[in-house]
Amino acid sequence: MAVNIYDVAKLSGVSIATVSRVVNGSTKVSEKTRRKVLDVMEQCGYTPNVFARGLGLDSMKTIGILCPDISDAFIAQAVAFLEERLHQYEYDCILGCSGYDLEAKETHTKMLLSKRIDALILVSSTYAGRERHPEDVEYIKEAAKQTPVFLINGFVEGKNIYCSFCDDFKATYDVTSGFIRRGKKKILFLCDSYSYSASKKMAGYEAALRDAGYPIRGELKFYTKNRIHHVRDMLLSHKNLEFDSVVATDDGLAIGALKYANVKGLKVPDDIEIAGYNNSQLSVGCEPELTSVDNHLEKMCNDTVDYMLRVLQGDTDVPPQNEVVCEIKKRCTTDF
Repeated sequence: MAVNIYDVAKLSGVSIATVSRVVNGSTKVSEKTRRKVLDVMEQCGYTPNVFARGLGLDSMKTIGILCPDISDAFIAQAVAFLEERLHQYEYDCILGCSGYDLEAKETHTKMLLSKRIDALILVSSTYAGRERHPEDVEYIKEAAKQTPVFLINGFVEGKNIYCSFCDDFKATYDVTSGFIRRGKKKILFLCDSYSYSASKKMAGYEAALRDAGYPIRGELKFYTKNRIHHVRDMLLSHKNLEFDSVVATDDGLAIGALKYANVKGLKVPDDIEIAGYNNSQLSVGCEPELTSVDNHLEKMCNDTVDYMLRVLQGDTDVPPQNEVVCEIKKRCTTDF
């Protein structure tokens, strides 16, 4: 029969908390008691698990990570960066995938909180809710009353909530302005969500047009699925659509536009210029290689873990906002 922490405590004549301290290497246990507990563990063949390690202590050494869709390339890369960094500090991870529905986000957040996690990391700007809908983030504020909450690629204001995000507004403003300086007058905007990040990108695009004295044309703004062939076919279906450049909020959307250009016989960047976002592997896996905004995802993830450790160690000076500067990686689909 398997032996658990309660059996070890009973056979050692000590409390469960004492066994947990021995497991975690605490200095609050005498050498005599430590040796007695270790001997019992060895005789019984007891192997402690993460919950046993956390009993009687303030930390479970476990972090909850919640994302909407792990199949998304950006999100998958973020989770990989987070796990690698957390494991360096000997933290375990529990991953949950909530989807994009608000009720599902709330349910999955409660599920992770029930696992006695030390902190919760939310990956994706979708968790920052929609503009002018503060009720979308109430569950995050409630979660922050129980454990520190860290948001990547979005911003939610509240006590015990810490956010890392890039300057999406400026990055998209700069890309759009680059096209305008090249004489482009019909700049198409491709987007796949109404998230916090997407809203900032849209605002940057529109601001660049206004500052140049260009009209903001609704027919040149598209919300579409982030599927390469879907984007291509959607653009082809609009027979009278005319544009000379594309600002896309994701590399997949931009490559859909690149395939559209190929079908139409347009030369890139001579006839049409295209810029993507996230500087993913897609941007260098296509031909010609794609100009893309690098939002320094790895830095955002590493900063998040570093700030999290400071918070868990009692540091009260951790900034609630961490804004990362973006960089435009210029490749062959633009002629800036």
